[in-house]
Amino acid sequence: MSSFVGSRACPATLLIGILVAAALWGCASHQPLASSKPSPTPTPPSPTSSSTPTPPLGVSGPQRIQVIQEPLASQNKPRTVIHEVAPMETVWRLSKMYGVSMESIYRANRLKPGAPIVIGQKLIIPNATQFQNIIPLYPNGCWRYIVVHHTATDIGKATLIHSSHQNRGFWNGLGYHFLIDNGTLGKGDGQIEVSPRWIKQQKGAHCVAGGMNDVGIGVALVGNFNEGLPTPKQMQSLARLIRELTHYYRIPPKNILGHGDVPGANTDCPGKRFPWGELQRLLSSG
Repeated sequence: MSSFVGSRACPATLLIGILVAAALWGCASHQPLASSKPSPTPTPPSPTSSSTPTPPLGVSGPQRIQVIQEPLASQNKPRTVIHEVAPMETVWRLSKMYGVSMESIYRANRLKPGAPIVIGQKLIIPNATQFQNIIPLYPNGCWRYIVVHHTATDIGKATLIHSSHQNRGFWNGLGYHFLIDNGTLGKGDGQIEVSPRWIKQQKGAHCVAGGMNDVGIGVALVGNFNEGLPTPKQMQSLARLIRELTHYYRIPPKNILGHGDVPGANTDCPGKRFPWGELQRLLSSG
């Protein structure tokens, strides 16, 4: 979520670190460390060589999309919000996120109805009454795992990581399917940003080991969990996202993995301090 007008800006020291952080996006590659999470024993799927989008299985014609709306915050009175457009966001999506009409967004920004918006564009959202995470779910039989990552950076947002992954040669930019923000760089604490890969139902670029790019949904949290912990709101959003994904795609609990838990992955991602016990508690209480 972009900052409300008049709210406190990010500390200058965070902004100074953007250029340094942009070169470091992604999981750190180290030897796996011991985790409090029980060691999973998945059967590694067979990787495929295709780099084309994976079509939903058993679906013909237009896709039917189930949208889960997760309330994240409410305001006592409407406020004006300045929103920075992330990859694949649309005015329809923004209207659902902030509880305002599409017409009012177009009018506030002097745009013609149906006018395209672009990544990084700053839009005025007038009379915002709420903020909701919008989780689109698509029919697709290929998703059998969920792989949890951290960005290994203190700050981040989808647009910055998208550009960084493009510069590193990741096809189609942002390698994860979902990114959960930590409240830095103008995004909401616990905000779920949806990757273009997920909107297009394409395979990921987040875990080569075990063929997980083809069958695993990549979910990353902004933060370095070798040094710190996710925020409580990040954990709540992660648990809600995992509950929806596992239910819709019938993914068993044993197939929820940390990046470093995937056989053949040489990494400690999502960090030695990632609170697997807290995630299990949240999933059980949901």
